[in-house]
Parts: sequence; structure tokens; C-alpha cells
Amino acid sequence: MSTRAARRPIVTALVALALVGTTAACAPQPTTQLLTGAAGAGSAAQESVRDSAQDSAPKAAAGATTSGTATAAEDCSDGLPPVASIDPGGSPEVTSGSTMAEIRERGTLRVGVSADTLLMGSRNPFTGDIEGFDIDVARQIADAILGDPEKIQYRVITSGDREAVLEDGDVDIVTRAFTINCDRWENIAFSAEYYHAGQKLLVPSTSKVESIDDLDGQRVCAPEGTTTLERLEQWEGVEAVPAATHTTCLVLFQQGAVDAITGDDTVLAGFAAQDPYAKVVGDAVSDEPYGVGIPAGNADMVRFVNGVLEDMVAGGQWEESYDRWLGDALGAAPSAPEPVYGRTP
Repeated sequence: MSTRAARRPIVTALVALALVGTTAACAPQPTTQLLTGAAGAGSAAQESVRDSAQDSAPKAAAGATTSGTATAAEDCSDGLPPVASIDPGGSPEVTSGSTMAEIRERGTLRVGVSADTLLMGSRNPFTGDIEGFDIDVARQIADAILGDPEKIQYRVITSGDREAVLEDGDVDIVTRAFTINCDRWENIAFSAEYYHAGQKLLVPSTSKVESIDDLDGQRVCAPEGTTTLERLEQWEGVEAVPAATHTTCLVLFQQGAVDAITGDDTVLAGFAAQDPYAKVVGDAVSDEPYGVGIPAGNADMVRFVNGVLEDMVAGGQWEESYDRWLGDALGAAPSAPEPVYGRTP
């Protein structure tokens, strides 16, 4: 029996343990269920593993060269870079008649999150809490509006749900490894960038793959509804395998149904932490600036969140959160992204 085959039952069991808090309480319920606090259940990880591969004609990589170097994003149609947001204009304040005042009146901040992205947003199988770097950002915003970081109504969503739940008004914000880009600005709004990730590869620890140049003829998984999958589908000679969630990709990887996973380094770091027989390789082939997703009409909320993010960095909470969740996997904390403003409502 091969080393990789021998490890599958053990490591797959670890993934199953990580999903216990997500699936056990209400597995039959749809992923659109509203979850109140960390005690809620239901996740996109409940969806069955999809084994159909996409056989699209490969093209040259867009947004990255075949040598694995990232290319800077082009400006949007308004002449501004994608990461440009709305200037907060001072410290965050909850003013009468504002979006934040409505949230305060309701008593909870509704947040779209992941429950299966270890280190960024995942359910702790022992406590049932949803936790991670993205969750800390949401907690800072809740605390600024409601005076209590616990007053959050979590809604577990897939990557493909992120824009829809904002457009439909189902949540107030999304903190789910949400890459800021021009196309998304057409439908929703974003805060300033709060984390800068990059797309890399997860491969077996025994693999000789070191970059996308080494993937010819191999099956590579990425979640549906992501910029990662869009880029993957354009890699020459690679068989793109879409899946419902990042965790579904990990299960396929551990079952030997795919040869590699591609995704943001933050996500892959979580996978490597779960699977001792996997490693993250390659230089970043993209720039993935994460922002808080906000409904397009809520410019006051954009300003407020940007003020919260500035305070989070200035007060040291950003670095503390990085050290807690990402430091072991990705090394010493980098400088927090400098906010870029100039966009108008």
C-alpha cells in the first residue's frame, strides 16, 4: 500500500472531526439557514463530494505568468484600483438613521462566514465556536457597533454565496476570505483591504511539484465561485476540478481524486495544518486582497468598517489576531495592508 493511501483513513478522520460541529446538529438543513452565534449548525461542507471534473480547453494563465509571478491588478472602469474604498473620515461613530443604528436596534450583526476554512473561519469541534482571522475582524465590527463582540448572527455560506447574500440583504457584511476585484464592485461594496493573500498550491509531501509549471496533465481542485477557480481554468495542460467548498477539495485530495489543490495561502496553510502529508509550494501566482463585503447601497457602513479596521491596526489587534491564527503557518506578521481611499458613493 502506498504511503498516501495508507494515510487517507487517518487524515480523513481528522477532517471529519473538524466538521463534527458543523454537520452533526442539523445536517439535513440547507446551507442558507441563519445561524445565531457560534452554537448554530449547518454548513456548505454538508454538501456531497462532487466527482465531476471540468474538461474545458486550457489557455494561458490570466493575471499571472507561467513562471508563477503575480501581476498587479488593473484599475477598474472608474480609473481607481480595485482596493480603493471610501475614506472613513474619522473615527467610527453610530449616527442616528444610519445602517449601524439599524443594526444596533436589531441587536445583532448578521455576518456571512465560512465554517470550514481552518485559521480563517472554521467551527471548533470541541467548543462549537466559529473562529479564525476573518471572525476576529467581524467581532471587532460587532464590538464597535453593539459594544459586544459576541452579538453576531453567523450565516455559514459557500464562496459562491458571498455576493448573493449581500445583494439579497440577508447579511450586513461578509468576512469570508473575500477578494476585492473590479467585477465584484459592480454588484457590492468593499472595505479597504485588511489582508493580502496569494494563490499557491497544496500537494502531497512526496510530490516533486514546485510550481504551476509542473502541473501538466494533473487534476487540480478549487472551490466554485472563486477567482481561484477562474484562474485555474486558464492554466495550460491542467484539469480543473471544481468543488462546492475548500473542505470538499481537501477530501478529494485525500481520496486521491485530485493531485493538488490551489487556493489562497491562508486557506492552504489551514489544510497543511490538518494534513501532515501535505505541503504548500510555489510562489504566489496572484494578488488576493481581502476586504469586508458590504451591500452596495450602504456607503455609511463602508466608512464605518474602514474606521474600525484602522483602529484594529493602530490598537495592535490586527497583529495579535495574525499571530494567533496565521503566525505558525505563515511566519512572522507582515505589516497590515495600507488602506487606499478615493472611491465615492
